[in-house]
Amino acid sequence: MRSKRVKRPQLVWLAAPFVLFLGVLPLVNRVEPLVFGRVPFLLVWCVGATLLTPLAVWLAWRGDHR
Repeated sequence: MRSKRVKRPQLVWLAAPFVLFLGVLPLVNRVEPLVFGRVPFLLVWCVGATLLTPLAVWLAWRGDHR
C-alpha cells in the first residue's frame, strides 16, 4: 500500500535562513562598504539574517497549522 504524500509548500520558508546564511555568503563576504561608517557589511548581514530567521520559522509554523 502506498502512503499519501502530503504537499506542504509553506515549509519552503525554512529554506530562507539557509539561503541567507550560506547561499548568499560569498556575495556579501566583504568588509567594505561600512554601514553607518563603522560597522562591516558582513556583520550587518549576519545580524539581519539572525533576526529574520524566527520570522521565517513562524511563517512556516503558521502555514503548517492551517
